[in-house]
Amino acid sequence: MKGDRVEIVVDFGDGSRSYDIVATRAGRRVDVRIARGVVEVSEVTRNGTPVRTARFMAGRTLALVEHPANGAGPLSDE
Repeated sequence: MKGDRVEIVVDFGDGSRSYDIVATRAGRRVDVRIARGVVEVSEVTRNGTPVRTARFMAGRTLALVEHPANGAGPLSDE
């Protein structure tokens, strides 16, 4: 859904860096996949075609936070 966002915080030895992957258009969503020591976050279209992808080593990833667009996440009161 447009506005979905995933924030990734990665350790770079001398500090940490934060990256955001956002669903920029209507009908797009953000998918997170963790496999074989790699965290992959992709913005994909309705039919599953990736538009942009970010890959990080799982061992260097400090945090992975999903921010739903409508605010109705697992901790929401809705």
